[in-house]
Amino acid sequence: MQATQNTPISEPITFDNYQTLIQLFQVRSEFTPDRPALHEKREGSYQPILWKELSLAVKETALGLIDLGITPRDRVAILSENRPEWTVADLATYAATAAVVPIYSTNGPTQVQYILSNSGSKAVFCSDAEQVSKILAIEEELEQPLWIICMENDLKMDEHGENYITMADLRSRGRGLESKDKGIYQSRIDQVGPEDLASIIYTSGTTGPPKGVMLTHANFISNVKAAGEVLPMQMDDIALSFLPLAHVFERTCGLYIMLLGCGAQIAYAESIETVPQNMNEVRPTIMASVPRLYEKIYDRIHEAIRSQSAFKQWLFAKAIAVGATAGRYSQEGKPLPWLLSFRLALANRLVLSKIQARTGGRLRYFVSGGAPLAQEIAEFFHAAGMIILEGYGLTETSPALTMNRPDAYRFGTVGKPVPGVDIRIAEDGEILAKGPNIMKGYFGMEEATREAIDPDGWFHTGDVGEFDSDGFLRITDRKKDLIVTSGGKNVAPQLLENRLKTLPFISQIVCVGDKRKFISALIVPDFDVLEKTVTEMGIDAQSRMELLKNSEVLDLFQKTLDTAQEDLAGYEKVKKFSLLESEFTQEAGELTPTHKIRRKSVQDNYRSLIDTMYES
Repeated sequence: MQATQNTPISEPITFDNYQTLIQLFQVRSEFTPDRPALHEKREGSYQPILWKELSLAVKETALGLIDLGITPRDRVAILSENRPEWTVADLATYAATAAVVPIYSTNGPTQVQYILSNSGSKAVFCSDAEQVSKILAIEEELEQPLWIICMENDLKMDEHGENYITMADLRSRGRGLESKDKGIYQSRIDQVGPEDLASIIYTSGTTGPPKGVMLTHANFISNVKAAGEVLPMQMDDIALSFLPLAHVFERTCGLYIMLLGCGAQIAYAESIETVPQNMNEVRPTIMASVPRLYEKIYDRIHEAIRSQSAFKQWLFAKAIAVGATAGRYSQEGKPLPWLLSFRLALANRLVLSKIQARTGGRLRYFVSGGAPLAQEIAEFFHAAGMIILEGYGLTETSPALTMNRPDAYRFGTVGKPVPGVDIRIAEDGEILAKGPNIMKGYFGMEEATREAIDPDGWFHTGDVGEFDSDGFLRITDRKKDLIVTSGGKNVAPQLLENRLKTLPFISQIVCVGDKRKFISALIVPDFDVLEKTVTEMGIDAQSRMELLKNSEVLDLFQKTLDTAQEDLAGYEKVKKFSLLESEFTQEAGELTPTHKIRRKSVQDNYRSLIDTMYES
């Protein structure tokens, strides 16, 4: 797929005069009306949506919302998977002077009801009949009437009542309103101010009920400006969007920074399962993801190599070693010696280019956020010729606080503070932040807001970290996640898990041991790798459970863990472990939509199994 056939444009748009997201969208649309903005796969191939087409859709949808009775400072929810209509609904809500309430498409009716009721949303965009059915299930429990707008235009809305409408009909109402009042669209946009509420984003609830984070247009714009200063992007870049747009990382990084701020193009993945295929179709130049994608790519590459001949395994190891050496020169800003340059070219030709081809072959860099990235994985991708720029932030910070940059990066850290943001480390190690990107507060929760933002304006992140001598921030753990053993030793579980999850037989791992004598772990094996290994070992198991109870398999895991933990202090090591038949899931409440572990849920679900590891 060609990103665009237009003549490349490198002229940037300055941000000085644009204080809201909808103003920025207007200027961008007028600046490049005939260039592709979005790409959607239809009838077997990716098709472009031009800026002028997107602009018209946003205008008509916004006018339709106004015609439905949406007034300034109302809230409009979006319950949908990633698709062009999500972006249209988001920007149209801003143009109608309302605030957006994004909801994960994976949320169940109870979660949806909580968010709609808590936010007081007046309308909700639903992607299809499945999402509409969630609203129908909880409609009587809502505290106020709600317009339901379905993005699929073939759904028979007359079966449900007068408060249901398709997006096509909504746009038609918008056209009708414009014929009566041609100035109303611009008039509404002109009413939007930088301190107005842009969005209420509900946290994933890893430590309790979701809280509605209030972010203003100024919050988002500050992140767009900061990212524009540290990340090289251009209009000919194209990104593949697959993380939920309901998550602040994907929405800010992809929709606001890449699309609106830089004019780059966004292609929507068909689903999380089709990401590898879609990467080869879109051939992205930039891509944002959580660590789970990089872990899976890393695992699949190493799994494939283990099945190759001894010579090919040796060649792979040599090529990665050459790439790692060249990477260190690049990181230090030094030119490559001619012999190393020759060896790198050979490594690229024989091995590294094939690894790069898995992502489409023209990736300039990955951006990673949402959870800690294992240093070993970052170093591997760098050695293979693909850099992952890890950053750090929270929903409450719009989200970026720190970021590694192409010209200043250090693996194992989350980079340096972005422009305009101040960060300091409290006496107990907690990371505190202050800047224009800090939230307005938690919706309807003044006490929680005061707990999060102190009287001096410092936001308490709940994360523990430290700066190295060059000013790079290293996250050691969540303050609430720190394990304190019964012997009084502090253990950071995320650091230990990141070390162990790159082992060949491990897919997922959760370490436990708070107020216990030692650290234990719940491990989900990488069954593709494990089953091949046990076949070679001559082990015949009739089921996964039988396999996981096999003494040779347990011994294999123990030896693998022992080797990986040789350099750790005794209290830091996993002493006992239990192997699980199936992965942690969102459905069981064990993962957030961005695949972060909900530790309390995991420990509650496996309480009896955890207890057995401490019985003797």
